Amino acid sequence: MSHTPHELAEEFPDATDRIHALKEADGHFARLADEYHAVNRQIHRIETNVEPASDVFQTQLRKHRMALKDEISAILNAPA
Repeated sequence: MSHTPHELAEEFPDATDRIHALKEADGHFARLADEYHAVNRQIHRIETNVEPASDVFQTQLRKHRMALKDEISAILNAPA
């Protein structure tokens, strides 16, 4: 299986412990992380031609992934 780029651990390498802890303790964060993961995998399948999609749809997915990442980043950077 090929490497899927943009995983949360790669995007936030200094926050892997915090990501894990928040996934366990915060239902909202866990849902965001799960949705980010699902969207990221879908983008990867499109990029590797496993699941063809239009450029418009791919752009929408990338914007959605970025919005999720921004929300995740805000939570990670909030005071603990």
